[in-house]
Amino acid sequence: MSNQLLYSLARPFLFFMDAESAHDFTLPSLKRAHNMGLTKLISKPVADPRRVMGIDFPNPVGLAAGLDKDGRYIDGLASLGFGFIEIGTVTPRAQPGNPKPRMFRLPQANAIINRMGFNNGGVDAFVANVQASQFYQDKLGVLGLNIGKNADTPIEKAADDYLHCLEKVYPYASYVTVNISSPNTKNLRQLQGASELDDLLSQLKGAQQRLADQHKRYVPLTLKIAPDIDSEQIKTIAESLLRHKIDGVIATNTTITRDAVKGLQHGEEAGGLSGEPVFELSNKVVRALKSELGDALPIIGVGGIFSGADAVSKMQAGASLVQVYSGLIYRGPALVKDCADAIRLAK
Repeated sequence: MSNQLLYSLARPFLFFMDAESAHDFTLPSLKRAHNMGLTKLISKPVADPRRVMGIDFPNPVGLAAGLDKDGRYIDGLASLGFGFIEIGTVTPRAQPGNPKPRMFRLPQANAIINRMGFNNGGVDAFVANVQASQFYQDKLGVLGLNIGKNADTPIEKAADDYLHCLEKVYPYASYVTVNISSPNTKNLRQLQGASELDDLLSQLKGAQQRLADQHKRYVPLTLKIAPDIDSEQIKTIAESLLRHKIDGVIATNTTITRDAVKGLQHGEEAGGLSGEPVFELSNKVVRALKSELGDALPIIGVGGIFSGADAVSKMQAGASLVQVYSGLIYRGPALVKDCADAIRLAK
């Protein structure tokens, strides 16, 4: 039975639940299936190795951060055929996130709105979960660890939270992502401003160099940015990335725009909009970044990938790697192989 058919049978049941309940049911179920060896039956992509940021990726299709904020389901997610997985966003201290309901599907637009608010168990629990995973213990693949700030940390003290998390996760990461682009933590996107970004990246780069010396291992840093930025902001961000020798950029996070879902049920809910409506917004940012950065540092393209053709389009826009999230919710694990195969055949 194909990956696609299996998921098509499960999806009506999952979509009968509210979005967060389905999420809370699916991940433990995936973990059980993996422990029972059932995920071995899932058809995996053919190897298509890529070397990016000095890291060897078995294929260029990754899981975007947000699905597994605490790193509790690393082994199950890794068994779906991803070339890399990114977990988090994690904050220094545990926090509950925003009040429920805080996640909404918009099936007519193949979209999701969430205002989760970095709900997680804190960085110490996060690191313990990473250490306990077979994926980490046996060095089975590429693991990105995504860090953020606590909601109650003043924005002028944000760097302290990022530095604390970087120190904690550094020894266990293939790369570390600095998330300054979630719309669900108050004022977080202010860190994309020129002076704020320069200050943050300067401090993070200094810490990275110190930690590389301490651990005798260089772990790349990537910056995750929003789709809701204009060409001048993109230029400013690109210049800062180059100036501070950041290793990569992830484009993009969710959008706060609502034009594509106007009039739909839940279309006016607060939070970040992901899925198909973000596809062109993300591609536009990827193309603009590529124009500014050239080959100086790689771009990881994420936003609205629902097919192999979408993944190829993201690569053609300038991405070196891609990540999926909402497409996985709507299409299931078959999307991973579809994207990886399409990229491989398009070379």
